[in-house]
Amino acid sequence: MTTLLREHAEQQFAEELDALAKSDDRHRPPNWKLSPWAVATYLLGGKLNNSFVIAPKYIGNRRLMEIAISTLATDRALLLLGVPGTAKSWVSEHLAAAITGDSTMLIQGTAGTSEEAIRYGWNYASLLAKGPSHEALVASPMMRAMQAGKLARVEELTRIPADVQDTLITVLSEKTMPIPELNDEVQAVKGFNVIATANNRDRGVNELSSALKRRFNTVILPVPETAEEEVEIVQTRVASLGRALELPAEAPAIEEIRRVVTIFRELRDGKTADGKTKLKSPSGTLSPAEAISVMNSGLALAAHFGDGVLRANDIASGLVGAVVKDPVQDRVVWLEYLETVVKERDGWKDLYRACREVV
Repeated sequence: MTTLLREHAEQQFAEELDALAKSDDRHRPPNWKLSPWAVATYLLGGKLNNSFVIAPKYIGNRRLMEIAISTLATDRALLLLGVPGTAKSWVSEHLAAAITGDSTMLIQGTAGTSEEAIRYGWNYASLLAKGPSHEALVASPMMRAMQAGKLARVEELTRIPADVQDTLITVLSEKTMPIPELNDEVQAVKGFNVIATANNRDRGVNELSSALKRRFNTVILPVPETAEEEVEIVQTRVASLGRALELPAEAPAIEEIRRVVTIFRELRDGKTADGKTKLKSPSGTLSPAEAISVMNSGLALAAHFGDGVLRANDIASGLVGAVVKDPVQDRVVWLEYLETVVKERDGWKDLYRACREVV
């Protein structure tokens, strides 16, 4: 039996989705697998009447998720906006999994994304042999979502060239996709909608036109408000990824996660947690996603080149790699932080020595 490296959300959490569907007796919009209330429970966690526990997928402001879900129940598309690492793609995937049971209608935005990726393409062998026909047409994920009444996901919308972005305007406003070569069109089935993600720290992005912005309801996903909230997010995701990757290492002690989160929050905020010392901030975003990456890298080192217990020297290289994106400016910021904060903090001497060895 083939073991998948990464299961889709609807595969990984099939048991939870099934339990929610069986206990969900509230109104469901057309073609939705769950009611908006059940979708929120799936995302934010909770306990069903039969004591079945739903694990939280998003840890943060409940109201933001309620706004996102209710938007998808209307005819307006949803834009999840925020700095890198604020779980935009994660939320997008789980919303699609819970609402339509299919998170695979995905268009990955890049500088090379063409109109065909959003509209449709052609099987050129068939096109040359028979000319334009429905058999020669290759449907995009957007077209397939429209035909099936499902959610289409557009990742990194602002990475897509502006003229290609505007291909979405007709789809979002008229709920139709013209096929002029066949003098035909595809009209969206009830349940169809679009979830797009974009980050507001990316360099060289293509700004959305005002016409396209008006067709989205924008929900801004913030970085976690408190250190405890961020620690919980990192701990949950690290445990999940550790199981998926089958790392033969002990789960990291909460204090190691807390140290990484504290470093990232202080450098991100430009001051120490007690507010007494001002700090320079590096060029990177230092998001929870970066902290998760540092912890997983450390676990792999501890598992394969240590005794399975995560220690300071296991996370030091990941920390340096996360902070020092610019080898000149960021290195100065990191060295200053090591000498003025890490070196002087009680119980952090091991981390200071480990970081100095690899910087």
